[in-house]
Amino acid sequence: MRSFADLVGCELGPTSWLEVTQERIDAFAAATDDPQWIHTDPARAAEGPFGTTIAHGFLTLSLCVPMLYEVLPGEAAMAVNYGTNRVRFPAPVPSGSRIRGRFRVLSVEEIPLGERATIEATVEREGFEKPVCVAELVVLRVP
Repeated sequence: MRSFADLVGCELGPTSWLEVTQERIDAFAAATDDPQWIHTDPARAAEGPFGTTIAHGFLTLSLCVPMLYEVLPGEAAMAVNYGTNRVRFPAPVPSGSRIRGRFRVLSVEEIPLGERATIEATVEREGFEKPVCVAELVVLRVP
């Protein structure tokens, strides 16, 4: 089984583009009980600061999971979320935008259960220079 330790310092990605539709935003709002108008009311959001609805920051963060699984080598892909060390959302994700991720394994620690890896995630929006999410993800790989 391939170890996360084999991937320290490696850049993984970019991933495929993923469209963040209004339907996805609405489903996330429903799942998290966060129906704030900037996310779910296109008419009101059109008059707001971004001119349209935007994805929740935590929706963007949650999409790191499928993006990471896309680029992890098959055997390393069985991982469990352990937490995050840092998360920032430097720019919004307007509905209809496409995003993709790049990842770098920063460090790996052997633990009794397996490995705990800290992975830098950078999510970018198509056609936009500033990242929309930068985070340190902590994942466990359990053999």
